[in-house]
Amino acid sequence: MSEILTSPRPSRFGRAVGFRLAGIGAAVPPHVVTNADLARLGCDPQWIVARSGIQERRHASPDMATSDLAAAAAAAAITHSGHAIGDIDLLVLGTFTPDMCIPSTACIVQAKLGLDAPAMDVTAACAGFAYAVITAAQFVAAGTSRLPLVIGADTNSRVVDPDDIKTWPLFGDGAGAVLLALCDPDPSGREHGLLAFALGSDGRGAGLLACPMSGSRQPPTVEGLARREQFMQMDGRAVFKWAIRLAEDNIRAVVDRSGVPLEHIDLFVLHQANARIVEGVRDSLGLPEEKVFMNLDRYGNTSSGSIPLAMEEAWRTGRIGPGSTIVICGFGGGLAWGTAVWRL
Repeated sequence: MSEILTSPRPSRFGRAVGFRLAGIGAAVPPHVVTNADLARLGCDPQWIVARSGIQERRHASPDMATSDLAAAAAAAAITHSGHAIGDIDLLVLGTFTPDMCIPSTACIVQAKLGLDAPAMDVTAACAGFAYAVITAAQFVAAGTSRLPLVIGADTNSRVVDPDDIKTWPLFGDGAGAVLLALCDPDPSGREHGLLAFALGSDGRGAGLLACPMSGSRQPPTVEGLARREQFMQMDGRAVFKWAIRLAEDNIRAVVDRSGVPLEHIDLFVLHQANARIVEGVRDSLGLPEEKVFMNLDRYGNTSSGSIPLAMEEAWRTGRIGPGSTIVICGFGGGLAWGTAVWRL
């Protein structure tokens, strides 16, 4: 871990403009799980709040999967946009909790929505939505997509161990979606889209957050199930230290490349992992509290769903709107990260 902090991998920077946010939607399971509900598992409600800032989270019912949340969020975004389903020409879904290994969850969502468009999953854990947006933006910039649908969705309650009382309370289930529409600069000449972005990964930290028994390296076995290796294993302290430093440095670098002064950013929407991480980055950047969005107290860490879920609430409550300039920053397992200055 010390090597990751002292010699971090570099980011790859880029730019992709010429699109606006045409629609946004979100979906969470109806079942609310409060900290008091977790007390029966041996979790201290006050410890949860003090360590993470989380008061409650949503858990999917047994008959609900990631594709259900993703499709519901997408349907809300499509309705909000006013576009016809037939106009959508690409679907990119960020998730690390797919319905199944084969087929991709994006294909399942495509069928649920009745889309006639290529569909693919992007797996970058909690940076999944940032990776998905930046991927879709490249198709727009290249002229090969005019109206892509981008979704971030995860059903974390299926991959976190209920017996791990330090990790189980941190995660929830949720999804968010956006439609990106090709556009020209506005009359003032201001461009819309990703004014600057960064993507990066550092596989040296792969073991800090992983589900060991979930793929070709270690197929499911009775012995592995007994050791509960089908569940996520996380070195929370190490990931915490890495995330604060990574997010601060990456945001500064991307904002600098965007040409937009830090004080002119309307809202910062970081991955909702932990209140102490978000507050630590806010303090390091010298940002006022109202410039940094947080709703993890009500949803917990929803991984790929956290940034679009937060964006949807910020849009619905009037904190951002058409023409706003925001910063999104996702970071997590991989280790992987993605940051962008995004003019909506």
